[in-house]
Amino acid sequence: DAKKDDTKEPANSKTVKVGITIYKFDDNFMTLYREELERYFKEELSNDEVTYEVTVVDGKNDQAEQTNQIQTFIADKYDVIIANLVQSSAASTVVNLCKDADIPVIFINREPTAEDLDLWDKVAYVGADARQSGTMQGEIIYDLENHGDLNGDGKVSYVMVIGDPENVDAQYRTEFSIKALTDKGIEVEELVAQRGDWDQAKGQEIVAAALTQYGDQIEVVFCNNDAMALGARQAIEAADRKVGENIYLVGVDALEEVVSYVKSGDITGTVLNDHIGQAHTAADVAVKAVNGEQLEKNYTVDYVKVTK
Repeated sequence: DAKKDDTKEPANSKTVKVGITIYKFDDNFMTLYREELERYFKEELSNDEVTYEVTVVDGKNDQAEQTNQIQTFIADKYDVIIANLVQSSAASTVVNLCKDADIPVIFINREPTAEDLDLWDKVAYVGADARQSGTMQGEIIYDLENHGDLNGDGKVSYVMVIGDPENVDAQYRTEFSIKALTDKGIEVEELVAQRGDWDQAKGQEIVAAALTQYGDQIEVVFCNNDAMALGARQAIEAADRKVGENIYLVGVDALEEVVSYVKSGDITGTVLNDHIGQAHTAADVAVKAVNGEQLEKNYTVDYVKVTK
C-alpha cells in the first residue's frame, strides 16, 4: 500500500481546524450543545479524507476574553470558527476580525443582528427562533382548561423571570409568551418581571420574593430558561404551593431534570431547544463554509413543546 502512515498526502487526507468558543462552560444547555458538536465533528463528519480537529474554549462570560480567543484562533490559522457569543453586540467586531483573515465564522445560539450578518458572505447564524419558544410557552398555558386563570377573575396574573434583558432570546421569550395569550383574547396582569441572569439560584430568589409579596395572586410563573425554572420550582415548593393545582410554571430548554419534573407534574411544561439538531446544523454549515459553498444567513431549527 502506497499510503504510508508517515506521509500525509493532502490529496488523501486533510485536517480541518475548527475553533469553537462557548460563552461559558457552566451553562447546562450549552454544555449539551458543545459536547454534541464535538462528538458530531469527530465521530460523524471525520473520515479517511478529512479529519476535523476541534478545539473548544470557555468564554467565561467575558466578552474581552472571548474576543482574544477568537484572535488566537485566527493567529493559529484555524479553518473555521464557531462562536456562541458572550454578547451578541460583539458580532460586528468578530465578523470584521474573521473577514480580515478570511476565516468563515458561524454564530450559534445567540443571534447577531441582520446588519452584522450582512457584513460578509462567509458568516451565518444557526439557532432557533426565540419568538417560537416564547409563543410555545404561552400556548402551553393557553391549552390548560382554565387558560391559566386559576382564580377565575378573568385574567392571568403572572411573574416573568427574565434571562438577560439585553439578550434578544430573553426579549422575545418575555414578549411572545404573553402575546400568545393576549392574541387569543386572554387578559393578563404582570405582577413581577425581574432579571434572573439565566441562573437557578436567582430564579429561586426572585420567585420566593414574588410569592412572599403576592401570594395567591400569582397564577403563572414564566421563566426564560429551565435553569431559572428549576429555581422557581424550589421556591414554589418552599411556599407550599403545588404546580398544577394552585400555580403553573413553564421554562425553556427541556433539560433532563425539568422534563422529569414535567412528567411528575411538578413543572407545567417546557420547550425543547433542540441542541442535537442545532449542533448538527452548525457543524454542517461550518463544513459548507470551509468548502467554499454559498451560505444562507440564517439556519433555523424548530423548538418542540414538552408537556405531560
